[in-house]
Amino acid sequence: MSAARTLSVLSIALASTTLAAKADQVFNRVASFPVATNIPGDQDKAHPSSAEIIAASEDGNTLVYSDSPLGGIGFIDITDPRAPKAAGYVKVDGEPTSVAISGDSVLAAVNTSENYKNPSGKLITIGLKSHETSTTCDLGGQPDSVAVSPDKSFAAIAIENERDEDLNDGELPQMPAGDLKIFSLKDGAPDCASVKTVDLTGLAEIAPEDPEPEFVDINENNEIVVSLQENNHFAIVDATTGKVTKHFSTGTVDLKGIDAKDDGKLEFTDNQDGRRREPDTVKWIDTDHFASANEGDYKGGSRSFSIFDKKGNVTFESGPAFEYELIRAGHYPDKRSDAKGVEPEGLAVGTFADSKYLFVLSERGSAAGVYKLGGEAPEFMQVLPSGIAPESAVTIPGRNLLATANEADLGEDGGARSHVMIYELGEGKASYPMLVSKDQDGKPLGWGALSGLFAAPDKAGMLYGVSDSFYKTQPTIFAIDATQTPAAITKAIRVTRDGMPAQKLDLEGITGDGKDGFWLASEGDAAKLVPHALYHVSAKGEIKQEVPFPQELAGNETRFGAEGVTKVGDLLWVAIQRPWKDDPKDTVKLLAYDTKGKKWAGAVRYPLDHAEAGWVGLSEITAHDGALYIIERDNQIGTAAKEKKLFKVSLDGLSPAPLGGELPTVKKEEVRDLMPDLEKTGGYVVDKVEGFTIDADGTGWVVTDNDGVDDSSGETMFFSIGKM
Repeated sequence: MSAARTLSVLSIALASTTLAAKADQVFNRVASFPVATNIPGDQDKAHPSSAEIIAASEDGNTLVYSDSPLGGIGFIDITDPRAPKAAGYVKVDGEPTSVAISGDSVLAAVNTSENYKNPSGKLITIGLKSHETSTTCDLGGQPDSVAVSPDKSFAAIAIENERDEDLNDGELPQMPAGDLKIFSLKDGAPDCASVKTVDLTGLAEIAPEDPEPEFVDINENNEIVVSLQENNHFAIVDATTGKVTKHFSTGTVDLKGIDAKDDGKLEFTDNQDGRRREPDTVKWIDTDHFASANEGDYKGGSRSFSIFDKKGNVTFESGPAFEYELIRAGHYPDKRSDAKGVEPEGLAVGTFADSKYLFVLSERGSAAGVYKLGGEAPEFMQVLPSGIAPESAVTIPGRNLLATANEADLGEDGGARSHVMIYELGEGKASYPMLVSKDQDGKPLGWGALSGLFAAPDKAGMLYGVSDSFYKTQPTIFAIDATQTPAAITKAIRVTRDGMPAQKLDLEGITGDGKDGFWLASEGDAAKLVPHALYHVSAKGEIKQEVPFPQELAGNETRFGAEGVTKVGDLLWVAIQRPWKDDPKDTVKLLAYDTKGKKWAGAVRYPLDHAEAGWVGLSEITAHDGALYIIERDNQIGTAAKEKKLFKVSLDGLSPAPLGGELPTVKKEEVRDLMPDLEKTGGYVVDKVEGFTIDADGTGWVVTDNDGVDDSSGETMFFSIGKM
């Protein structure tokens, strides 16, 4: 495709964000299913369990997924999509890598390899309703992907025989070579004797002797498209004859305006030319065109998705356009910037009513892009929030449903478990994203890891937020216009010291200084040489004054320090997140600093609710109408989360006592349980409710911290709780 044509297509894709707002129908998430719910009763519920490849029954009432870590196939009843239920689990002898459904049969590809040099695998048939295994076919190698033809006459399996990435730095070739297996199906089950082995060697320019088939899909003409990911190649195979009818390189992409450095800041000024696509998932759009998610796995990854025709022509290339949409929604994973950016991996295609949609899954961005097909170029419609690391998706057009399988299970580290998420197409407004950034100088404005919030005192809906230490070299104050839907980040104010980006900050709180500047609270961490301190900055973000924490606290500090700051008259009140060494159990300090006298005025004690698991601490403090409003939360996530609440403490008679002596304990009053608010978008409850403020007309606003999309779903919830 010519450069001019590419730019034209990208312009259409980028401009389509505005068009999406006018759409009559949108996809919204209606439920999330933690797959650990499916773990059999005789097994440890804490064992890692993951939904990877997902399929749907023909009636659309059952979802089936492969679970590699636990070694089985899971079933989910979605008769009521808003209340999915565990519907059984079948253990298999080996590692299931993929599933497909043919009538009343589930076809599961299972890896039984002894090692990389001696790969083996099998294709097993499981009854969709009975859950009994009926057929087992030897595959002669390690399977990756399985697909069933639309007419249910064939099954195709990509035999990858994957490389050992630790051997010779993962260089190819590494024998034995992979191939493609084709089985005839009868009554939904494979006829093992009908197997055709398709030799894929000698096709690619890159390691032609060692093809590594990754993904397969079959169109209505029974043509199979197979991606050879590491080889940067495609092959088209006739399922009836097993002959390769066409093959071609997937080519390269020149990327402009990307972030290619893992350096703790979001700057989209880098270029990468000649980047191999190295596609993972491929999906037919029609009988003549297919889409590819260009993840990269060997020496490439173009951060894009592409559309090809069967002759090998690129008819559409997204370039960085898909990535840009995730950047605007706060889903850019900086810790993967140097490699593959948002890393598109999965795809799904479905026709809903008279509209055909393409869904592009970002493994590292933990989100899905929705595109409408049928025009000159795919039209971007919306970003959907997903769980962590979406691996695959399936459409159920007859029920207006979409489901994603999100493979990451972080339960062993106290994080979110793997989830299957369900979305429904219907009339209304998109519930997500709740906050997006406006482009600056023609480039998307990157953001994430929001912590504190502050409302301008003279303009309703005008807010300011700060990002924490995740972006260690780019501390930033963000201006937020909450009068728009979704709310918009309109400006980034970089925090500087002597004209350079300020270092050794972990900004967790922000408030106004009564003029046009700000006070910022930084949570210290001695292990990282980050001091506990307050910073007075100008409207331009320049640090004018640094206030270290009082000496009376020296020796008692922990890394769980300041989480919020607010101003009442001349006093700054600072919320400390968790008890320090000199605090009684289940209490924390609210510190007071006198801005006029430039001295610490003392502190009071705040009583914490007792934690059922993990810990409970403070996340925010804001003054309004004679009270201090305080966010109190546990550090639990998903079904384990119990406490995400807003309390208030009256300012009447509140007076800080000198540090070093007895401190008075304040009385708190519960204002709102935020758990129902956090459950409204159908996802699991996030752990970090970090920011709260009340704007000029008395409206309360809440924001959550998405941890910079690092071991996180990347979801930022930003919402109003009404007049206070």
